[in-house]
Order: sequence, then C-alpha cells, then structure tokens
Amino acid sequence: MADYLGKKVVIIGLGLTGLSCVDFFVARGVTPRVIDTRVSPPGLDKLADNVERHLGSLNEDWLLDADLIVASPGMALATPALNAAAEAGVEVVGDIELFCREVQIPIVAITGSNGKSTVTMLVGEMAKAAGWKVGVGGNIGLPVLSMLDQEYELYVLELSSFQLETTHSLHAAAATVLNVTEDHMDRYPFGLQQYRAAKLNVYEHAKLCVVNADDALTMPVRGADKRCVSFGVDVGDYHLTRQLNDIWLRVRGEKVLNTKEMPLTGRHNYTNALAALALADAVGIPQSSSLQALTHFTGLAHRYQTAWQHNGVQWINDSKATNVGSTEAALNGIQVEGMLHLLLGGDGKSADFSPLAPYLQGDNIRIYCFGRDGGELAQLRPEVSSTFETMEQAMRDISKHVTAGDLVLLSPACASLDQFRNFEHRGDVFSALAKELG
Repeated sequence: MADYLGKKVVIIGLGLTGLSCVDFFVARGVTPRVIDTRVSPPGLDKLADNVERHLGSLNEDWLLDADLIVASPGMALATPALNAAAEAGVEVVGDIELFCREVQIPIVAITGSNGKSTVTMLVGEMAKAAGWKVGVGGNIGLPVLSMLDQEYELYVLELSSFQLETTHSLHAAAATVLNVTEDHMDRYPFGLQQYRAAKLNVYEHAKLCVVNADDALTMPVRGADKRCVSFGVDVGDYHLTRQLNDIWLRVRGEKVLNTKEMPLTGRHNYTNALAALALADAVGIPQSSSLQALTHFTGLAHRYQTAWQHNGVQWINDSKATNVGSTEAALNGIQVEGMLHLLLGGDGKSADFSPLAPYLQGDNIRIYCFGRDGGELAQLRPEVSSTFETMEQAMRDISKHVTAGDLVLLSPACASLDQFRNFEHRGDVFSALAKELG
C-alpha cells in the first residue's frame, strides 16, 4: 500500500470518480486540489469547502507544482499541460492505479472494443451464483476506490484503453482483451496499433490471459505463451459447436451448455459467454455456478434489447453500439423476415466506417443516418440511405414504412455526445419513440 502523506496531489475531473479520489486521499491525511475544465461539473456541491478547486480550464501552475496527478480517463495524456507536467517529472496516474496499489484479493480484468460490459457483468453474476462476495466496477458501475472498504473475495473490473494508459500496478488473476477494432481514433493519432497497445497493458502482470482465437490483435505483444487460454467461434479451448439445430458451448472438448438455455442470443453473445466462462474457471468459480448464471443472465440495458414489439414489427435498442465493431457484431448473422430498417449516426470519433459495407448489402435493408457523421455513413450505400438531422426525424420517417415482419434496429456505430447526454439517454429516447410510433 502506498503512502501519500506530505504529497501535493491534484485530481483532474470531478463527478463520482473524482469525488471517490478526493475521499481516498482525505482518508489518508492528504487534502488534494481539484481541477475540472467544466465551469459547473457534477459533484461540485458535494466537494468539501476546504478542498481548493479550479474550474473552467486547466491550471498549469498547479499541475507543475504537484507530486502526483490523478487524471480522469477523459483527459488525454497528450494534452499539452498534462504532458508538460509529466515531462517535468510529475507522476500521472488514474483511479485504477490507486486501487491496484491497495488491493490484495484477486482481480479479473476485462477490456476490448466490444462486449466488455456484458462479460464483466456475466463474470460478476457467475461469482454471485457461487455465493462469492464480488465487487464489480471500473468503467461501469461503481468507481473502484469506493469499493475498497467492502469485504470482497473477488473484484471484476471493466477497463477502458484510457484507464489502462495510466495503470501500471495491475496484477490480474485473469485478464482478457476480448477483441480489437477501431475505436477512439480521435484519441489515438498513430492509429489502431497505438489503441491496441493501450489495451494489451492489461496482460502485463496477469497470471492468466484469455485471448480471442479469432482475433490476432488480442494476443500479447510477445505472442501467445503458457499463460494463455483461448476462446473462439470454431476454435479455441472454449468454442462453439453446432449439432443439428443446436449450438453448444464447449470447454476443452466437452459440451457444457446448449445455447437454447441462455436468454442471451446471437453469436457475439455466445462468444462473450465463452470468455466469461474462461475467466470464471481461471479464478476457481465452480463451473456449475457459472453455467447456472448463463441460464439466467438477460443482458445489459441498451445492448441489443427489444424496446417495443407491435403489429409484427420489432424495435431493437442497441444504443451501446458506439463503434463500428459493435455494430458489426449486431449485424453479423441477423435474420429478418421482412425489411431491416437500420439507424446509424452520431459522432464517429474519426473511425473508418467501411467495414460496415458488407453488412449493408441485399434488397431487404433501408438505412437511416443522423447526427454529426450521418452524411458520411449514408455514403456506405447511398441508394438505400436517407439522411436526417436527428434520430427522432429518422424514426418518424421509418414509422411510415414499416410492415409486419420488419425489424427496426438502432445500432449507431457512433458515440452519442453530439446530440445526447450519453448512449443511455439515446437508448431511452429511442425506446420512448418506438412505443409512441410503433
């Protein structure tokens, strides 16, 4: 456990995570300073009066005077003021690093471009089914520092590439990079390999690595080694096998669960289940408990969720598809009796949308594009695309054309912040409109 007494600490970014960092240091006898580039950040009313704060911009003097900077994941390390402090010898970390320095119990660490929230929640449910006391957090749920005071037997953490950039003391009992596809290219000017390198940090001191046999980019930098266990569609220690009309989860040659017993559907969810099973097995969760959890887990809100069904038309909310790979996963193998009405749009974060093109072919698809990058998305297949300023305008147009057997899918391949508070807000608006229009 680290000793911070006498250290000059600056926290960048308030909100729930920032407040948890303030509480962490105050409990250790240190009163930090707080910076937030927003004039009125969330959580400001909960900040103690004796904590100095600088709002509306970065305070470069504070940063250069600090011994330790705890930066929000939303603050790029390449930001000039932060970079200058780092070059001057100031240590820059995130809340995950602070957490890892304190923790003695096993951690399951999960990252990837897509599916990480589902797998994180699944491993948490598997541990609960076994009667374990488990803390689930990180990039979802609770800020990690607020979990330190609980009596847990296991932590299951979802970690973003941004969080992993400032984490060096993670020694995961089991770690996975589920997949690597283009995301946050606006934050990684050197492209996919720079983004991948941040993700691969999760393996650095891991006892066991769960890799995707279908995605070479998930392999450790030095290649697969004896720490590695694999999952995949057709190959891997954990894979799928088809028998007549049934698809089974198979572990090291043995069929363990018919996917018909799982509420989750779709090939991407079956491989998520395999990854979760591999992680759970790695930390000793009884497999019977893990399989039981798989038969009860209904999935996450805003992840390929039926929002409304009426008159033979299904409206699916996949607002959590904030990047191209996630939308690919939703479209891969989708079966529609009638017409697929696909909603795409938002802030593409400088991504290359071209990998979506093969999924947009055929006579039974219509594409409705909206938001900041709607025009660019419409160019993927202009002859069946319409462009709108807002998602609501697009949905009102869709409602005039749907008939029984059709499927309306919001799987936007983009972030939501150009027009919504977050992807949850976008999904809620979609679901409300689906009920009104459907």
